[in-house]
Amino acid sequence: MYLDTVILAAGQGTRMRSEKPKILHRLAGKPLLTHVYDLARQLPNNRIHIIYGHGAERVRAELASLEAEWIEQAQQLGTGHAVLQAYDALRDVAWVLILYGDVPLLRSTTVERLLDAARQSSGLALLTVNVPQPTGYGRIVRDSEGAICRIVEEKDATPEEKRLSEINTGIMVARGDLLKNWLRRLDNRNAQGEYYLTDIVELAVADGHRVTSVQPAEISEVLGINDKVQLAELERLYQRQCAEALMRRGVTLRDPARFDLRGELVALGTDVEIDVDVILEGNIHLGDRVCIGAHCVIRDARLGDDVEILPHSVIEDAVVGHGCRIGPFARIRPGTDLGEHVHIGNFVEIKNATVAQSSKINHLSYVGDSIVGRHVNIGAGTITCNYDGANKHKTIIEDGAFIGSDTQLVAPVTVGKNATIGAGSTITRDAPPEQLTLSRVKQQSVPGWQRPKKQSSGEHS
Repeated sequence: MYLDTVILAAGQGTRMRSEKPKILHRLAGKPLLTHVYDLARQLPNNRIHIIYGHGAERVRAELASLEAEWIEQAQQLGTGHAVLQAYDALRDVAWVLILYGDVPLLRSTTVERLLDAARQSSGLALLTVNVPQPTGYGRIVRDSEGAICRIVEEKDATPEEKRLSEINTGIMVARGDLLKNWLRRLDNRNAQGEYYLTDIVELAVADGHRVTSVQPAEISEVLGINDKVQLAELERLYQRQCAEALMRRGVTLRDPARFDLRGELVALGTDVEIDVDVILEGNIHLGDRVCIGAHCVIRDARLGDDVEILPHSVIEDAVVGHGCRIGPFARIRPGTDLGEHVHIGNFVEIKNATVAQSSKINHLSYVGDSIVGRHVNIGAGTITCNYDGANKHKTIIEDGAFIGSDTQLVAPVTVGKNATIGAGSTITRDAPPEQLTLSRVKQQSVPGWQRPKKQSSGEHS
């Protein structure tokens, strides 16, 4: 079965009260049009045609990654006129699916049912829905035997027709050759002076074709977005659906109403726990027994098994190894790779750094453009001074090093294996291994110095 999908996305969206074209407004972090495009991409043997108009240059620039035939509708003269813009691109031998760029929650299962219905009909299938308050929508008009005979728009409807509760969603499937014939015969003799795509229903019936219909599992699938209120309502509907899907996969959500997924969980382990007001963005991998505290933002990150993220932490484009403990109030920036059982504490920022197994950076520190070895302890207030005003430089801290509090490591610099840096030092040259290095007044190394032995089970600060 060949398929041509036409996505209508040319509307201005004046009720959004925004300079941004409506289809570029985001739901779950993704433009509305991209949601519809991603649905179309799931369908086999499909060619996608996007009819766009308002904000044309901006739409093409921001959605350049969408592989489709882009067709500009310079004038917006109705839905029938919009589909006519794709007339030459539509194949006679294909079925044509009409979708809308501002209806983001439609499910592929519903579309597949609609396609099946079209194949079993004589050429046209509509997606309809019954609503308690149909004001503003085109009504489905059926004959005495229950067969669809036409669609009447609100402004053209009689009082009796306005009482009908079954409405047209605009989403339909038609055989390519038939649709092209009906499109040629459309006119604009109506209250709006527009070419209605819905008029093809009456043309199909007049030609002797049976028009069939399918209804979605939930009304939310066909809800469109016309203003910021509706955008917010659909955001919460979408997030609730995501939350329910995750809970069915075994995730514990402390409050499903206070959780946002703005991307995709590429991998999900068992016994994951997520507290309130957590935002997951981009591509996320969560291992077994991951625990994410309240008010965290995690974007494009890979968290290993038994990772604990404490509240108010931000992790972006980073790898967090098995058994790590992050936060609270920590920021893990892009390019960071944390080994197993690393501790990153409160108000610590890590950027473009590798931190090896069992190292600790627990308090009020910045470590950037660095390689940190195993079993390193970095004291409170330590800063790697990685930027000289023009270029970034590397700091290397080898295995077992101990960095005293309030230390500045001026890159490029290396702290040797098992070296100790005295508190309050500014290190501008390499510090030798196994020695104490101080630079409170003048940097010096102390030959033969022995590190104090650990006296209790308490953690180094």
